[in-house]
Amino acid sequence: MDIVQSFLRDYGVAIYALLFAYCALKSGTLPLFAGYAAQSGSLDLGAVGIVTFMGGYLGDEVRFWFARRYGNGLVEGRPRLASLVETGKALLDKYGTAYVFLYRYPKGMRTIGALPLGFTTIRWRYFTVLNAASAGLWTLLIVGAGYLFGSTIEQTIKADWGFYSFLALALFVAATLLAWRRLLRSAAPKESV
Repeated sequence: MDIVQSFLRDYGVAIYALLFAYCALKSGTLPLFAGYAAQSGSLDLGAVGIVTFMGGYLGDEVRFWFARRYGNGLVEGRPRLASLVETGKALLDKYGTAYVFLYRYPKGMRTIGALPLGFTTIRWRYFTVLNAASAGLWTLLIVGAGYLFGSTIEQTIKADWGFYSFLALALFVAATLLAWRRLLRSAAPKESV
């Protein structure tokens, strides 16, 4: 919390622009600490919520658009990558809705999370509704947790944040591999007896 207080003293209202940019690029501890700062009265809770939501929502809209616009050109002439993209498309066709709600949480996934969806046939209108709902839930959970449990979370982060972040990433990777494996099995030709 001392870091957030220091930023507030040094940059004042510009902290909201920093929070927006941070949330547009990634999901991490800054919105959590901003919720905590709002609880202490250093920031406005409504402004923190709006800025966090807009950053999270718009950042993913840009990544989706980028992959939709330029993604096929990036895999063209790269058969191995094209094969991975096709398998990923099949997974996202099956689990895409759940994926939109989950990729925000494991460390490192949020930055690239919306890109694979841009390769799919999902309509932008459907994606943007899911993205808004996911960003809203994420904002409520992260900023709300910071607001309600800020001092407890601060102590946890100091003690074990790296472990829990790694655990969340490992669980996400394991679930993805399991889904990938199931998809490959269901796509394999059935042998007749």
